[in-house]
Amino acid sequence: MVTDKLPKAVIYKDGKLSFLDQTKLPMYEIYEEQHTPEQIYNSIKMLKVRGAPAIGIAGAYGLVVSVKKYINEPVDKFIMELKKTGEYLNSSRPTAVNLSWAVNRIIQRAENSFFNSSNELWYELEREAENIYNEDKKICANIGRYGAELIYDNFGILTHCNAGALAVSELGTALSPIYTALNEGKTFKVYADETRPLLQGARLTSYELQTAGVDVTLICDNMAAYAMSKGLIDVVIVGCDRVAANGDTANKIGTMNVAVLANYFKIPFYAACPSSTFDNMTLTGNDIVIELRDSSEVTHFGGVQTAPDNMKVLNPAFDVTPNELITGFITEYGIIKPPYVINLENILHKGRK
Repeated sequence: MVTDKLPKAVIYKDGKLSFLDQTKLPMYEIYEEQHTPEQIYNSIKMLKVRGAPAIGIAGAYGLVVSVKKYINEPVDKFIMELKKTGEYLNSSRPTAVNLSWAVNRIIQRAENSFFNSSNELWYELEREAENIYNEDKKICANIGRYGAELIYDNFGILTHCNAGALAVSELGTALSPIYTALNEGKTFKVYADETRPLLQGARLTSYELQTAGVDVTLICDNMAAYAMSKGLIDVVIVGCDRVAANGDTANKIGTMNVAVLANYFKIPFYAACPSSTFDNMTLTGNDIVIELRDSSEVTHFGGVQTAPDNMKVLNPAFDVTPNELITGFITEYGIIKPPYVINLENILHKGRK
């Protein structure tokens, strides 16, 4: 099975939390044990752990680990520190909704529980974080099952950034259909955009796919149009970090470029994500807060300066793909097609039951 070969982004065992430092991939596989909220915040902020579902899982476990030192305090003091730490961890990356969703779920579990001791409450929150992890595994498997129906023998698939096992609990979102199709014996080719400026496609996606035995070809971001024009691409599958109520979708910078090209070449463009990524409190893409990152990510390449000193830089981490460019969303409940305002709300309603 493919899952036996894939790396784990987040490992929690016997009360200890470790993240695979994805900034060191593909050359080194280094797991760092996480001890403090400051370390966990930095790991998320510096993309040592990244991908919307994975940082949600990291946030949930991270919050639980961070407040363990308060288990001998009164329950009201414990919950106060839990909220304070949760707010701090939430601020590490504002665009992906899964982080705040998972952290808030841990906090709500504490507020809705009735325990006489903080120690008992802490173990309940640990179980809730484990539930979030296990639920994500099932979600990823279902996304893979539905998404694999879109992949046929001899297909060419384009993906952008990394939405595989390194971005979730297991399998991935955008890559889960690919792994599922591979398990089903289908033959196809994957083209992975390098994904500037941090090369998640080159460092992470191509590494994952190659490790799993997928026929993968790495291309520069500006080669997508060439690949499409030559008939190499039959479907585009990407992940996403936040979906507004109208279907506008935030994903790694460069995703909108791919969607525009797919629309021009009449190639289906799908975004794969769990229903927790749908945010009906955000009405359109214009309301999504876009994280701006440090200029050095653009002025330097592989640690070497590639731009003049004091160069002005615009470095958004995400862009927003308009809903009209999206063929559908691959979710744990099936493939969602327009009209998105209605159908995404129906999915959220199903998830609340």
